[in-house]
Amino acid sequence: MSEPIAAIATGQSRCAIGIVRISGAGCFAVCDKVFRADSGKRFAELPPRCLSLGSLSDCGGAVVDHALAVRFPAPHSYTGEDCAEFHCHGSPVVLREVLRALFAAGARQATAGEFTKRAFLNGQLDLTEAEAVIDLIDAETAAAARNAAAQLDGALRRVLEPLQDSLLEVAARFYAVVDYPDEDIEDVRPGEIADALSRGIESLDRLLNACRRGQVLKSGVKTVLIGRPNAGKSSLFNALAGFERVIVTDIPGTTRDTVEESIVCGGVLLRLTDTAGLRDARDAVESLGVARSRKAVDAADLIFVVVDGSAEPDAEDTEAVRLAWESGKPWVFVRNKSDLPQSGGWTETGVRTVEVSAKTGEGLSALESAVAELFPDGDAAPGTLLTDQRQEDAARRAREALYRAQNALESGFTPDAALTDVEEALEAIGELTGRAAKEELVSRIFSRFCVGK
Repeated sequence: MSEPIAAIATGQSRCAIGIVRISGAGCFAVCDKVFRADSGKRFAELPPRCLSLGSLSDCGGAVVDHALAVRFPAPHSYTGEDCAEFHCHGSPVVLREVLRALFAAGARQATAGEFTKRAFLNGQLDLTEAEAVIDLIDAETAAAARNAAAQLDGALRRVLEPLQDSLLEVAARFYAVVDYPDEDIEDVRPGEIADALSRGIESLDRLLNACRRGQVLKSGVKTVLIGRPNAGKSSLFNALAGFERVIVTDIPGTTRDTVEESIVCGGVLLRLTDTAGLRDARDAVESLGVARSRKAVDAADLIFVVVDGSAEPDAEDTEAVRLAWESGKPWVFVRNKSDLPQSGGWTETGVRTVEVSAKTGEGLSALESAVAELFPDGDAAPGTLLTDQRQEDAARRAREALYRAQNALESGFTPDAALTDVEEALEAIGELTGRAAKEELVSRIFSRFCVGK
């Protein structure tokens, strides 16, 4: 798997600068056939990790760009192999011609995520750090970017390694005593095993208790706006989105289907869904829209019940509140149109109530504060949040195995019975970090990456 691979590492659209990346054994010789440094030096002689100016040629030897090249000798590179980058003018045509020239010189097209996969296989990253790369690329909030950057820097690995080492030490000493009874090796006392198990369970508990926050950071919160027609749901949707995403009119029933947009509110990523007004539909199309509104409530993690604060409550408002209460999900009571004279018919709902004007923007900061209170940052250190279902599943299996080991010791079983579960926990943690990950799992993880990363 060390043959030279190459790919465009930046987007395919026209931009100021485009980067072509190459990695693998012999990649400097490949680069020599494509790049001519203005200094006259061969590519392998260029100063490492410094920009060198020169010209790039196409397959026929014609110059297609004057660009900068960077040489990264192994092992001090992203992949751990000899690696190079060409920083070109960002014409898609130029980038494709450079890539074709590299292929003609002996490189092959990199597959999705292959650069990062090589970094993992060469020990430059563990699996949690490799997954943080795609999380950083996909980050939609500053908090998500900070968590991914810290995880890429090894924050999660530094939590898991002491746990893994502690359990390995206990298991290794036990089997050393069993396999070499004549050697002077101190036996493992049940108390030592119990302490290691307790510390392991506490560590995994902290990780799993923060899982919800990790999922919110990465995937966002499915949020639905419900209420009667003309309560101002679409106007509020547009105000939160920051542009006219939904058509707004004075005619009830304008929104006849669900409309979705991703927004950041109170530092939390919301997958916001506007819905058709809840009422007795007047035609088949509107009826379908109302049915989808109810389904959106079932799928939501957060509900905004939007009412017209300037109008008297009616049966449709009561129905919206009932749906929110019975869902069992967090919800916010949003009294819209605070810029108009307010009705005296509204009473406390017993939940967070926010008065806003979607028209003027008044009260939107209070709505952001309500969302931030519902989904707080928590006290987890940056980078220690599990953001992937795979990570959560492996951590959960490890904790369950340690619980079984703990119960076995407390029930009076011999240490070897507990250590069977310790080994299962170690295998699950190894899947999490990549120490014991199977090739099929590794391939599936890196297939999520874009080509060139």
